Amino acid sequence: MNARTMLLTLVAMLAFAANSLLCRMALGQELIDAATFTSVRVIAGAVVLTLIVLPRWRTGNRTEVNWRSAVMLFAYMAFFSFAYLSLSAGTGALILFGAVQLTMFVVALKGGEPFPLLSWIGLALALTGLVYLVSPGITAPDPLGASLMAVAGVAWGFYSLLGKDVADPLEATANNFIYSVPLVVVVSLFFMGDFHASLSGLVMAAASGAITSGLGYVIWYAALRGLTATRAATVQLSVPAIAAFGGVLLLSEDITLRLVVASVATLGGVWIVLTQRAPPSRPSG
Repeated sequence: MNARTMLLTLVAMLAFAANSLLCRMALGQELIDAATFTSVRVIAGAVVLTLIVLPRWRTGNRTEVNWRSAVMLFAYMAFFSFAYLSLSAGTGALILFGAVQLTMFVVALKGGEPFPLLSWIGLALALTGLVYLVSPGITAPDPLGASLMAVAGVAWGFYSLLGKDVADPLEATANNFIYSVPLVVVVSLFFMGDFHASLSGLVMAAASGAITSGLGYVIWYAALRGLTATRAATVQLSVPAIAAFGGVLLLSEDITLRLVVASVATLGGVWIVLTQRAPPSRPSG
């Protein structure tokens, strides 16, 4: 993996972790309802990305939208928000990234993508670290919340897989956000009876959409062009560890030996996977 892909991947993971923190803060403190958070998040991302690509679109050079990507983005955002109404952060993270892993690995391995033995060891180490990190908060999860988060993980897995072949990450992400707007508005109208929003909640949702989601997903799509599907799946295991340290820095949560050990295992396992070269394919015939 070249240095550019490494840097893009790191920035994307930081954005994902920041996005998780914003969502937890807003929904966990009941500063805004889940439907409104999702709508503001998507609309803010759509506005910022549109402003960036508008000069290009005025020349008439606009690529065709991929409806599957737009639907997967909407599904991930909507199900993610509603799942966190009934799940703890640790349980939700484990279900989400477990579903992402399963989705992307099944598709990649079914397509014949090679995965070296040492990479499997790195993956096992990363998963062990993740489970160890969130295990203090794991209880029998709410069935509905767990199901919603699993759907969110599958949707994000497919969204990532669909992003590997895009020619222009910025324009593709802008299209995905724009065409997700009507879908989230319908959801907000359906849940109008649950509406509540404080200024702080709206600001967090807007920041989540415009910065850590909108721009973060552009960077992720750019990074995906230099990652195999299995590597892209594995690297996302670093997000819970990064988010946990973000909680220490931003939410005054305690730093513990468990956090340090789990993070070293998770990030170390991800590093092993990213530094391995795929075995050469055997010649056919």
